[in-house]
Amino acid sequence: MIRFFNKQKQFEQDMMEQGMQYSSGFYGDSLRRLKKNKMAMFCAGILVLLVLVAIFAPVIAPYDPTYQDYSAVLAEPSMAHPFGTDEYGRDILSRIIYGSRVSLSIGIVAQIVASIVGVTLGAVAGYYGGRIDSVISRIMEIFQAFPDLIFAMAIMTFLGKGVLNLFIALGLLTWVRTARMIRGSVMQLKEKEYIEASRACGASTFWIITKGLVPNCLSTIIVLVTLGIPNAIMYEASLSFLGIGIQPPTPSWGNMISAAQTFISYRPVYSIMPGVAIMITVIAFNIFGDGLRDALDPKLKN
Repeated sequence: MIRFFNKQKQFEQDMMEQGMQYSSGFYGDSLRRLKKNKMAMFCAGILVLLVLVAIFAPVIAPYDPTYQDYSAVLAEPSMAHPFGTDEYGRDILSRIIYGSRVSLSIGIVAQIVASIVGVTLGAVAGYYGGRIDSVISRIMEIFQAFPDLIFAMAIMTFLGKGVLNLFIALGLLTWVRTARMIRGSVMQLKEKEYIEASRACGASTFWIITKGLVPNCLSTIIVLVTLGIPNAIMYEASLSFLGIGIQPPTPSWGNMISAAQTFISYRPVYSIMPGVAIMITVIAFNIFGDGLRDALDPKLKN
């Protein structure tokens, strides 16, 4: 019995070492392929710049985003206010800079929530199959039966307004896609020889899923997260535009566009600039996500 457990432990260690060597070579090759994609690397640079802007917003922003200067209400763009001011005299550039914090944090955290839920349920459904797979699949179908934005509005109405509830709503909105992809990958991987060998050596189900299956889905998870962040940003902007997302005076690109509706005819910059910020962020994430997906495709030999 002791000899059996020693062999099992040695087998698990060997599998982990082989997996690490494979991962090192695979991701090294993927990084080299990604570097050859100039447009994806350019968008990666834009995303890094956006992250730095969000982190150092207090240093970069020329004004406090909530400071109201009633002597400069709806001011035109000038040296003092490059994008002008809003209806309360707040600097639009400063609010856009601080709004990047909201959009990026919500996009990233929502995808973390979606990945945890989606990977867990997808891996369990794909590995066990049968009745468990049927139950989880029916749950996924229920979530997909509702239009995304209406479903998010319903969750926010039920939970109430607030950043934490927005994280939960967007995470619940986007987990199904991750779960379906992971389920399909696990259903293929669980028939591989190394999984059969793990079962034969007495490896636990938890070990097989967490050490043998999920790590081999990592490239899929990375791509899903990268492509899911811009969707979460768009949903946040839509909910804030409708008044059930981020609430003023906290700056959000969505609530800025909503507030600018009244003044769009004679202060178009007010609504255009937050929209441009959303557009640049979403396009950069999508192009980088496409490049990352191509780079992680092992069938490509560049």
